[in-house]
Parts: sequence; structure tokens; C-alpha cells
Amino acid sequence: MNAGVPAAGAQRDAAAWVQSRSRTWSEWLAAARVAPAQGARAVLDVSAAQRYVERYRALARDLATARQLLPGSRTTAALEALYLQAHAQIDRAPRWSRAALLALIRDEIPSVARALAPTILWIAALMIVSAAAGWWLISTYPDLISLVASPAMIDDVEHGRLWTQDLLNVVPSSVLSIGILSNNIFVTLTVFCSGIFFGLGVCYLVALNGLMLGAAFAFTHQHGLATALLKFVLAHGPVELSVICIAGAAGIALGESLLRPTLPSRRESFERTARRVGQVLAACALLLVVCGFIEGFISPDPRVPLAARAVIGFSYWCVMLLFLSGRLLAWTRQSTDPAP
Repeated sequence: MNAGVPAAGAQRDAAAWVQSRSRTWSEWLAAARVAPAQGARAVLDVSAAQRYVERYRALARDLATARQLLPGSRTTAALEALYLQAHAQIDRAPRWSRAALLALIRDEIPSVARALAPTILWIAALMIVSAAAGWWLISTYPDLISLVASPAMIDDVEHGRLWTQDLLNVVPSSVLSIGILSNNIFVTLTVFCSGIFFGLGVCYLVALNGLMLGAAFAFTHQHGLATALLKFVLAHGPVELSVICIAGAAGIALGESLLRPTLPSRRESFERTARRVGQVLAACALLLVVCGFIEGFISPDPRVPLAARAVIGFSYWCVMLLFLSGRLLAWTRQSTDPAP
């Protein structure tokens, strides 16, 4: 009989404590429902951020008390859910901060690029072999050029003119560069997305692009225009073709995540791989922006000599390698990494 008195007293104390804190919990719950609607766009001043932290600490104390007085109750479960939500609102990395952007460019993108390096080399080899096959095919059977070139392009080359000579006369360089940039990004995204077909789509598109490239050079070589075509593609071609190979490797990684998932489900493996290789795809888009300007302003301009085009193409390709290897901004580690 005496044992029931302390138990009844503890229940009354717990009920009184819950009643005294219920109004505060209701206010916290209403604030927690408003926060997701505001999302990352909400900007808090210092005082508002301090209120968030104070509320989080008070909620932690209430949760500890509830676990002691009311273990396994619905009140404790509700406080745990509210505590987890408050923790997620406070403990999150800043978005698009300078440090986060620097880490993305300097560390995360190069890490993914290094992981994709073997696949990139295999895709580059596939493109080279396909280009050689296209050269041999048109050199042996010239009539097959109609399979990879339009009648207008064939007619221009047969009359001693390259189809790229009048690009600057048709549209301004600014408009031309925007159109070229849009087309390059579309091709890159197509190669990347085709990887969802277990990587087979990437092999087909890369081989097709290599075949068309080799066929175009073989056909122009037969009419004495191969040097003119090389002059046109030399400034932007190395990086542009490399980006296609990189996008293809990222696409194959998508297909591999479906064939050989590393997580319990294929969906989880695909989502994780897509988030990871998407960083490299963003880097490809940045590289293509500069390619678009080069292809719009420099490549079709007959006043730019071949040597200058070679220097531009090789230099930009080296910048791409430094960027994807993380060495372009490696010097920033000395100023951002903490001292030992």
C-alpha cells in the first residue's frame, strides 16, 4: 500500500510537468511546421538564430526529462520527433558558401574524375578506333559519305569549299556561340543520359561520333580540305571531344549502378551515383561554355593562324586536365586547411 503512494505521486508530478510545458511545445511544433515551408530561402538574423539554438537546447532538456518520467509514452515519442526535426534545421552545412564551392571544385569533382579515369580512357580509345574506322570506310568506299553528311555539306566540299567558311557571314559570333553552346550541352547530356541503358547507349553514341569525325576528315582529305577542317576544330576540338568522353564515363557509371548496385536497392545505388557523377557533369558544362565562345569567335575566323589555334586548343586542354585533377586550385589548401 505504501509502495503505491510514491508511484501515484510520480504520476501526478509527470502530469503537472506535461501540463506546464504543453503550451511551449505547441509553440515549438507550430514553428517547426513553418520552417520547412520557408526552406533554405529563409534568412535569419543573429537574434532569430540564437532563439533557434536556445529552443533546441530547451527541447533536449525536456526530452531527457520525458524519458525519465514518461518512458515509452506518446509524449516522449512526439518530443523525440520534434527534437530530430530541430536538430536537422540547425545542424546543416551552409549552401553555396565560398568554402563549399571551393571544396566542390578543388576536391569533390577531381575525386569523381579520378574514379572515372579508367572508363574515360576506354571511351577515348573507342572514339579513336571509331574515327579510324570512319576514315578507312570513306577512303575505301567514298560513296558512303552520304550516310554521315548532308547533301549540302557534300556539295560544298566537292566544290572546294568547307561548310564552316560562311558561319561568320550568316550570324554574328555572339549568336553563333550561344547556338553552338546549346548544341554541345545537348549532345553531352544525351551521351550522359544514354548511360541509363546499362551503358550500351554511351558506347553507341561515342562510336557514332568517332565514326562521323573520321569520315568527315577522310572526305575532306580526298578534296584537299582536311587542313581547313583541322584548322576549324583545333582550337575547341580537344576539350569538346574530351567532355564527350567524360560525360560518357559518367553515363556508364549510371548504368553500372543498375547492373551492379553497391547499396541494398538499385534505386538507392542509382540515386547515389547520379548525385556523385552529376558534379562532373556540372564541370563539363563549365568547360563547354568556354568551348562555345572559342567555337563562335575563333574557330570560324580565317584571320586566326593555325599556330595560334593549336596553342589555344592545347592550352585549354591542359587547363581542363589541371581542373579535373584538382591541381588548378591546389594552392588554396595551404590557406584553408587547419594547421596541425
